[in-house]
Amino acid sequence: MSESREKARRRMRELVDAISHHDTKYYVEDNPEISDFEYDQLVQELNDLEATFPDLVLPDSPTQRVSGKALEEFPQVEHKVAMLSLGNSYSPEELKEFDARVRKWLGEEKVEYVVELKIDGLGIALLYEDGELTRGATRGDGKVGEEVTQNIKTIRSIPLRLRPDSGLRTIEVRGEVYMPTEGLRRLNKDREQRGEPLFANPRNAAAGSVRQLDPKIAASRPLEAFFYTLGYSKESMPKTHEACIEAMKQAGLRVSPHTRKFDSIDKVLGHISSWESKRDDLGYEIDGMVVKVNSLAQQLKLGYTAKEPRWAIAFKYPPKQMTTRLIDIQVQVGRTGALTPVAVLEPVQVGGVTVTHATLHNEDEVKRKGLMIGDHVLIERAGEVIPQVVKAIVDRRTGKEREFRMPQTCPVCGSKAVREEDEAVRRCVNASCPAQVKERLTHFTSRGAMDIEGVGPSLIDQLVEKGLVSDAADLYALRKEQLLELEGFAEKSSQNVLDAVNSSRGREFDRVLYALGIRHVGKTTATVLAEAMRNLDRIQSATEEELSRIEGIGQVVAEAIRDFMDNPKNHALLGRLRKAGLRMELEKKASGPLSGKTFLFTGELSSMPRPEAEALVQSLGGKISRGVTKALDYLVVGKDPGSKLAKAKSLGMTILDEKAFLEMVGKK
Repeated sequence: MSESREKARRRMRELVDAISHHDTKYYVEDNPEISDFEYDQLVQELNDLEATFPDLVLPDSPTQRVSGKALEEFPQVEHKVAMLSLGNSYSPEELKEFDARVRKWLGEEKVEYVVELKIDGLGIALLYEDGELTRGATRGDGKVGEEVTQNIKTIRSIPLRLRPDSGLRTIEVRGEVYMPTEGLRRLNKDREQRGEPLFANPRNAAAGSVRQLDPKIAASRPLEAFFYTLGYSKESMPKTHEACIEAMKQAGLRVSPHTRKFDSIDKVLGHISSWESKRDDLGYEIDGMVVKVNSLAQQLKLGYTAKEPRWAIAFKYPPKQMTTRLIDIQVQVGRTGALTPVAVLEPVQVGGVTVTHATLHNEDEVKRKGLMIGDHVLIERAGEVIPQVVKAIVDRRTGKEREFRMPQTCPVCGSKAVREEDEAVRRCVNASCPAQVKERLTHFTSRGAMDIEGVGPSLIDQLVEKGLVSDAADLYALRKEQLLELEGFAEKSSQNVLDAVNSSRGREFDRVLYALGIRHVGKTTATVLAEAMRNLDRIQSATEEELSRIEGIGQVVAEAIRDFMDNPKNHALLGRLRKAGLRMELEKKASGPLSGKTFLFTGELSSMPRPEAEALVQSLGGKISRGVTKALDYLVVGKDPGSKLAKAKSLGMTILDEKAFLEMVGKK
């Protein structure tokens, strides 16, 4: 190995170890030692070395957390030690009976119990060989699970390599992957904005994320993990469960800080009771506690039944459930046109909150649960999670219940509701649908789209509620006297709005396409579509097959474009926008002083927002890059630049401060 390659190999090892250390301090111990910027610098240096020496990439490198192609299916793997389920107890009496059985089996021996939170997530088993994570698997049937290693590696609280000084090298550990309640809230908000079905609870969200065939999807989800069992070790095992927990912690595995040891069942019960009122403050869901005999030798003596260990038991808290009647199922139309069935319930108190409605997610979920209007149903609410209908109580049916049928047209505007292949959601594709109009207008006027300054959510609310605007084309017909009648508008502010609306008529064709809010058509896709088709007429006449052949479009996007274009009301809207003077074709950009030059911005500019600076470069014939590549001509650096600066320096690229950039574009 040459001297330069050996030097690179040593430095890559140092960087991987350093990043792993800081990952543990941040994600496991919640005690970071360096700033995000310093961390990014380490990662960027490692990225650069790996790009130069790809054959030297280490298997435990953090760059390998998201790697590999999407799988077609998950392979089956056998656990080294069976992951048996636990017996359940629901009352102090049942827990005391468990204690009596344990003491009967062990005779006069002193018994200690370790009590752990029972996290509501997805059980997993991880195999580390010679200290490196080689396999992650779901519980499955307890003996055989599905290998989900690619997805497990994307969870940053899971170490890719054990600490070498921990004494644990080849082990299998058990744990729980979960999603924090705040992470679920954010994920559901994003899914709602994209018109995707919501996750009912953190457990479903965690399980659905870990079982994604594409690891990039799992990587985008806010997953975390705790570990609670050292199931197998090639090296010597500690003598107690408590010591196993400490050994896992020393190895860099994340363990719960709320695990406690007790010498009597009465103390165990007191601890369990104290947590029932505190569990909603954790930030993640638990549905009970797990009680384990601490001594591993005593665990061996107690052994197992056919299904579960005799030395451990779960105590389940009473679920936050109540029974009520399903009065009706109404269909709501969301901001992206998604039709969502919503249960209308007789008011009922669940977990201290009055519940009158619960989402049913989609028509398949209604069928799966066999719900009928008029049913008595079981309702559940956990922590801050949205209420859900658990099941129908079939035994209480009277024969007067009636079947729910999902409408084939939008209940608000009457347009056809489309359900795409492989999707559970049915959608209204009418861009002028009143149920969608406010959100569509907000998107249409946003900075990345038509950039109509002064036309924000508060004005849009007034315009829609006063009946002045029902779609984007109506904005271009507004008159000053109409604006003067609105709250907070005077002569100057009204004229400013009209000027901003008029100025937007000159926006480029790709921005018009993006502003329309066609499903799956973001800014990049809109640019690709505009450059490939050149004008609206060609897009409207193109077949689905022709659209799908455009690189970067594909079948799903092509279907969405055709659904939008085929809708008569959308066709009318496009005609009115054309008549209003919006650009419906891609104009050939004139050459300018920046022609052939590619720019990238990092950090905050003081003279103008970044999108404005990028638009200025493009107006002068330049191009905008989204990353540091060899094709980049200039990196423009503002306040608090990110890791792009270090990479550009390492590649010897030209770096401009804000003053130099403004001089180049004639603004100084």
